[in-house]
Formats: sequence, C-alpha cells, structure tokens
Amino acid sequence: MANKVRDTKNPPWTEEMLGPALLKKGRGRQRALTKVSTTIRLDADVLAFFRARGPGYQTQINDALRKLMKRGLANRST
Repeated sequence: MANKVRDTKNPPWTEEMLGPALLKKGRGRQRALTKVSTTIRLDADVLAFFRARGPGYQTQINDALRKLMKRGLANRST
C-alpha cells in the first residue's frame, strides 16, 4: 500500500468547510399518472408566446391543445 502524499496547498475538506447538507426537494411523484412525458417540436414564436406569459407555459400549451381537441378542430382536415 502506497503512503498518502499530503498536499499542503490543497488541504482535505472539513465538515466545517462543507457546511450543512442541503436537501433538494422536487415536486415528487404524481399521485395519478395522468400525463405522459413526450417531445414536441414547436415554432419558436409559438413557444416564445407561451413562455412570455410566465410560469406554467407547458400547462398553458396543454390547455390550448385540449380546447382545440374539445372543439373538434383536431379532426378537421385542412
């Protein structure tokens, strides 16, 4: 076993240097899996419009698509 070399310019970290542990809490798991993660390509101006409206832009896009779906326009041919 090799001897450890002590680097005086870079001392080992101490608990005091590290400070208290930070626990990150996310949103957690969904109660009911009602949404599906997917990838969709949007025009830049459409995405900018929804993002400019503030937080929750993905929900706003989902709501707009749902309204379109309920009106039956999604099945209409162009």
